Amino acid sequence: MKFIELFKTSLQSLKANPKRSFLTMFGIIIGIAAVITIMSLGDGVKKRMYDLFSTNSTGVQKTEIDFIATGKDQGEITSEDINRVKSNFAGQFKDVRLKREDKQINFAGTLGDEEVNGTLSLLKRPADPDMVAGKNISPFQLGIGDEVALISKSLARKSFKQSENALGSSIVIDNQSYTIVGVFNPAETWSSEGRATRLGADVLVPSGVYLKGKKGGTILEVTFAKEARASRISRKIAGYLRKHGKNRKHGDYVYYDTGAALKQIGSMIDTMTYFVSAIAAISLFIAGIGVMNMMYISVSERTQEIGIRLAVGARPSDILIQFLLEAVMLTVTGGLLGFALGWLIGAGISPFLPQKIHAVVTMRSFLLAFGVSSAVGVVFGILPAKQAADKNLIDILR
Repeated sequence: MKFIELFKTSLQSLKANPKRSFLTMFGIIIGIAAVITIMSLGDGVKKRMYDLFSTNSTGVQKTEIDFIATGKDQGEITSEDINRVKSNFAGQFKDVRLKREDKQINFAGTLGDEEVNGTLSLLKRPADPDMVAGKNISPFQLGIGDEVALISKSLARKSFKQSENALGSSIVIDNQSYTIVGVFNPAETWSSEGRATRLGADVLVPSGVYLKGKKGGTILEVTFAKEARASRISRKIAGYLRKHGKNRKHGDYVYYDTGAALKQIGSMIDTMTYFVSAIAAISLFIAGIGVMNMMYISVSERTQEIGIRLAVGARPSDILIQFLLEAVMLTVTGGLLGFALGWLIGAGISPFLPQKIHAVVTMRSFLLAFGVSSAVGVVFGILPAKQAADKNLIDILR
């Protein structure tokens, strides 16, 4: 009951001078708002990253093992490889299937009289590249499986000096010859969502021609149950294929641990967020000095009130708690207002950020705002409160 009375008394004291109370809170509001804005955007970046690259929301884990060709013979993962994996790793996964990448495929080939390396994209339907010379591959050519290709401006200039000189020449990829009918300016290699783009490759060829006779794939997709140790088993499968895969002499079987990479990147984002937040939190120290200054002024102005309270039986501890409560109420109110302001600022900035990043405010952010603002009130309010509690009634009466 006594605490409730002290709380009410502290609240009335703050209401007695609302302008001064608000201006004292202002530093706390700005400091907490800055920290919450930075943290919400940092958490938003992490969430977007996990949404793009993590596995299925149902809990099913999927990993991919890529076959990377190292010679002119592109090679691939075959059905024989799948059968070997199924027999040697039986019961360790739910399903395994072949996929084929059709964008940004690494290749080694021959252009004119030169050996070239680059990336290749397959066309199932007409594309709309930025043509520099020649003509685009037509729907008719795609339909009949015409052995034609488009090459990038940089590739053409590297081998022929001028883009026009490349037209009519041949490029040989995976023992298949294509006639160059056009030269184009490649698009960006990656989309805004971090995915490979079809028109960002060095060479574009009809899908039907490139896949003629190919029955395998370039990616082995393995599906695991939620509780399975997907990364460990996937590494073992990749190691097994390096020793026993049908095309092991023509390339490498690579497993990229996306989960581990995401954790590492997430940790780096957290470190950067905390570092920038710590810099923003310096303003809270300045705000705390302001709170201490206001509380010292309040103690000085209310000496008579303190004397009356002591005269009617209040203990020094009651005086200390009252003034400490005033400081904490001041900073906690500022912290909660700062939390709301930071949330609004983060939400306001989100529409202007790339990659569909949205500010994410978590319970951790709320607890941080509440805890830090409370701590500022206690740390910077204890000395003025102690000064008030130490006042002597005789000295006040004099």
